[in-house]
Amino acid sequence: MFNPLKIFDTKEIEFHSKALVIISFLIFVVVIAFLLSSKFLSQDLLENGVGKKKIIAKKTIEVVDVQKTELLRRDVARKIKPIIIPIDSARILNGFYSLKENALRIKSEDSDKQSKYIEFSNIFDVTDPNKKEEVVNFAITSTKGTLSAIMQSTEIVLNKYLKQGLQDGEIETYTNPESIRDILGANLSNKQVDVISGILECVILPNLVIDDFATDVARQNAKNLVKPYTVTFKKGDTILKPDEILTQVKKDALKKSGYSLLEINRSGVTGIFLFTLLCALVFVFYVKFKQKKYDDHRYYLISGLLLILLTLISVSISSNNELSNYLMPIPAFTIIMAIFTNPSLAFIATIIFIALISSALFLEPQFITIFTFSALSSAFFVSKISYTRRQDLVKCGLYTGLVMGLFIIIIGIFENQLTLSAAVSSLKVASCAVLNGIFSGIISLGIIPIFESTFKAVTPYGLIELADHNSPLLSKLQCKAPGTYHHSLMVANLTEAAAEAIGADPILARVGAFYHDIGKLQKPFFFIENQSYFGVENPHNKLNPRLSKMVIISHTKDGVEIAKKNGLPQEIINFIQQHHGEALAGHFYNQAVQLEGKENVQQDQFRYSGPKPNMKETAILMLADAVESAVRSLKNPTTDEIENMINKIITERLNDGQLSDSPLTLKDIKLIAITFNRILRGMQHDRVKYQQGINELEQGNKIVLGQSEEEKLERKIQKKIEEKVQETKTNDKPNDSDKKDNNEEKNSN
Repeated sequence: MFNPLKIFDTKEIEFHSKALVIISFLIFVVVIAFLLSSKFLSQDLLENGVGKKKIIAKKTIEVVDVQKTELLRRDVARKIKPIIIPIDSARILNGFYSLKENALRIKSEDSDKQSKYIEFSNIFDVTDPNKKEEVVNFAITSTKGTLSAIMQSTEIVLNKYLKQGLQDGEIETYTNPESIRDILGANLSNKQVDVISGILECVILPNLVIDDFATDVARQNAKNLVKPYTVTFKKGDTILKPDEILTQVKKDALKKSGYSLLEINRSGVTGIFLFTLLCALVFVFYVKFKQKKYDDHRYYLISGLLLILLTLISVSISSNNELSNYLMPIPAFTIIMAIFTNPSLAFIATIIFIALISSALFLEPQFITIFTFSALSSAFFVSKISYTRRQDLVKCGLYTGLVMGLFIIIIGIFENQLTLSAAVSSLKVASCAVLNGIFSGIISLGIIPIFESTFKAVTPYGLIELADHNSPLLSKLQCKAPGTYHHSLMVANLTEAAAEAIGADPILARVGAFYHDIGKLQKPFFFIENQSYFGVENPHNKLNPRLSKMVIISHTKDGVEIAKKNGLPQEIINFIQQHHGEALAGHFYNQAVQLEGKENVQQDQFRYSGPKPNMKETAILMLADAVESAVRSLKNPTTDEIENMINKIITERLNDGQLSDSPLTLKDIKLIAITFNRILRGMQHDRVKYQQGINELEQGNKIVLGQSEEEKLERKIQKKIEEKVQETKTNDKPNDSDKKDNNEEKNSN
């Protein structure tokens, strides 16, 4: 059975810590729910919509009577007549000419009466059966000349109607016999008039139509011209009396006076609490199952604190004024969350908050739409910024504000706000949105460093600062363990390139590689890469393999202690802990087997304490660390030797189960191997033997040049060599600070 409390379960905390996390979660939900409810807590003014006490206006207040204003606007819009536009009458006339031609053709045909009856019935499409029968019989019995004359009279009537214009619904009026007789005169018989009326019914159509869009625009413009109907409460006037029903006007007046009126009963408060709880659980579940990397109490604390601050600000500035609602610093929340986590998680968190705040504060749909696009644009722009320049956050906020302003204007156009006053209003709101974006960028710029240091959470900006080789730890590593330092640089190049190849975080991978071996600062001379630099004998030659193993393996534990002492974030500490996983210290294990016998030595005694890598970046570091050391041990390796060594190291780690906890796929491992091979081949390129080139040049000159030229060349070469030797001596001469460092080093040794 699924236990929802397991969403807080982590490997680092015990049962009592879980309880603390759950309590913190509930406190967060209660705080958010209280902030959302506090805006509308009743001040004991109303009971069931009826006033309980007398409220006097403390200042002059003007309130728009929304209902009356809307009634006035509807009345004005109703008086606007539909806008009629003409359409081309050619289609109607062409239809009549076609009918006339077919009728005269049928009349001219030498066919029997029955055939003509059928044909005339087909072309005279009259709705009334009796009138149709009358028209068909007239066409059959009359002469061709009479039929042609009737058609001519019908054309006169049709042209007259089309010229003055026909609207839908006027067809019956224009096809009745009286209207036709008014145009043609009294010379026609009733039967002929009825026939003309029937023929007109076959072809006549409206040539004037209502332009719905233009009519709606005209009515909307008329509405916008109506000034809002305002009600003024002067200082000292009574706004609300006891037992008086609260109208919308009085409600708005009380709100402007600073009173909170929405009566939230216990069920209402419970509803807001449950909705807040649901939103929080949705966020936590999403992090737990889709963003496991951020399933850490630090990121929950950052998210919770940001949400509390954002809710407090939003509730404080929200009002019926549209301008203030668009000053809510929601873009700042998205930007900060995207920096500490990633854009997709920041977008989801913002959408959840927008749903919560808009529902609790009853904000308009336009608010939801615009801030949804704000969250999307903020997440997008953050993903494109350069982390070497913190001021890019302000640009990100500016671009987000511009997107919000653009959508505000578009929505204004969509709502047919085409008047000057409506356009000015939209521009004001859009300007507020742009300012909101700029201030959000500035707020993010100030808050991120504070949260970085407070919660020890790593961001790309923090990683860039940690990557500075002048930082205290890296400077110390460069001085006390130069071999380890240069090894870390090479491993960092490999790790960064491989992380980028498989879609991991290259910045985190590179910085983690810089610090992965800082534990060697405790005993730098016990590691072979530093022994040749200082010219010391390998101390392991005089130690028992088990003791050597303890010294070597302890560098991960020492590294963790140094990292914590220097305030490195947990993400970097993971690289220090996991870069060897639970791998076997094979060299000392084999020595112990040779000395004590295989039956007396257990592999578990010679393994690192772990844990195994559980991130892509730390798994890449494990492979890069081993591969770089192994390839460095080869003398003038060929391309095939490098490739074979890479494959051997990776295969050994796979077979040993060191990558079992990492999310690397076989495709990732293949890409990592290819990247290692490419980088290492570049590192192992051949060099020109400069001394040999000088000797060859001398030999060549002896053959080509004469004796005098040869002597000049020899003197020139000799002079260059002497200058180089003198320069080397000058550089090797220690200064006072170097002597002091050397004395300190000797004393420490």
